Amino acid sequence: MQVINATGRRKSAVARVYLHEGKGNITINGKDLKDYFPSELLQYVVKQPLQILDLLGNYDVKANLDGGGISGQAEALRLGIARSLVEVNAEYKPALKANGLMTRDPREVERKKPGQPKARKKFQFSKR
Repeated sequence: MQVINATGRRKSAVARVYLHEGKGNITINGKDLKDYFPSELLQYVVKQPLQILDLLGNYDVKANLDGGGISGQAEALRLGIARSLVEVNAEYKPALKANGLMTRDPREVERKKPGQPKARKKFQFSKR
């Protein structure tokens, strides 16, 4: 089996995922999954597509993550893994879609406007 690559994005994080048959190793930017994401919750988020399809020990994942914070990177990686699994076998798509893993979350940070302290917050109004 050749290497299958896909891209996942979330907020400002971008994950380039390379999937191939193996023993279930997940390598991110040259580090092991447990070293890159010490939080159990983020490790669960990354493994979600593989756990839903019971393929946890079948594929090796090599990923390059760039931009964003740790939660955005984890969710970008999850989308990239889900997309690459669908490229391997199109029959996986309904199960992944039912769990909401095939949808790119479009929410981005709203820009700060001039004359305001934040995007929507205003300075306190004073009548006099």
